[in-house]
Amino acid sequence: MAQNNSSRSAEDRAALVAVTVFPVLIVIAAVWAFMFPSAASHLSPWVPTLLSIIMFGMGLTLTLPDFALVLSRPLPILFGVLAQYVIMPLVAIALTQLLNLPTAVAVGVILVGAAPGGTSSNVISYLAKADVALSVTMTAVSTLLAPIMTPLLVQWLAGTYMDIDGGAMAYSIVKTVVIPVVAGLVLRVIIPGIIDKILPVLPWISTFGICGVVVGVVPGSAGAFATAGLAIFAAVISHNLFGYLLGYLAGKAVGFDSRVCRTMSVEVGMQNSGLAATLAKGYFTPETALPAVIFSVWHNLSGAFLSMFYRRLAERH
Repeated sequence: MAQNNSSRSAEDRAALVAVTVFPVLIVIAAVWAFMFPSAASHLSPWVPTLLSIIMFGMGLTLTLPDFALVLSRPLPILFGVLAQYVIMPLVAIALTQLLNLPTAVAVGVILVGAAPGGTSSNVISYLAKADVALSVTMTAVSTLLAPIMTPLLVQWLAGTYMDIDGGAMAYSIVKTVVIPVVAGLVLRVIIPGIIDKILPVLPWISTFGICGVVVGVVPGSAGAFATAGLAIFAAVISHNLFGYLLGYLAGKAVGFDSRVCRTMSVEVGMQNSGLAATLAKGYFTPETALPAVIFSVWHNLSGAFLSMFYRRLAERH
């Protein structure tokens, strides 16, 4: 038992390092890109490739039993993914109107809201004593649905702001997200022993990939930050916190236990902001990527604090 506790403690420490060090690295990357936009712009053409690497890494962490949960526990996954694609887009459109955000920034907030669940949600779910297997499956399912749901939601909610090519966006998501995830999953099935050995390195590869995406999309967004910085921060922070709260309440409303509710809270509140930033860069203006860049940093920080709160809540019961 002592050895098991020691192993779990080491795993906890590793996970805590992940959610505290990663945001610091992303902040450093964003600040450097703001200070040296000319140098940072050299990374801009590589943003889709970096996102593909991140999603390939996510695919390597998946196993076929993760998807078996879709059949064995369909209701939590159905409601979790439904909440993901209903709550965050609606909160996004409400915030853009309430805060009267500039057009490009408003589209960026909507893009974040229409994105699938973020990969770091699985680490946060572990720290929060939530259902990690359920978290992994929710993230995977919402990611695989992204080529359909994200363009549809963005066209519906942001179509009044800008012209949007939903078909091209869907194709882009398939190329940069779905194919790499499926390729990673297939490789995990074919050579599981080799992949298991490199799993501890994957979070760091993902982190440096996100840093690269941030560096690549920041140049050109300084103007929006200067004119609407406070409003953007207010939108991003509110978006994330309402996602946590409403995700939890949605689970309670349909009668799930507190462990599943904690999982839904984390899954709904944390978004794949790397995908949102990549789509912003490819289809809109540089300012549109700014909410996703800020969200990348903020949701990891808030997730770490949320996990501590949920962990204490779980230990009391």
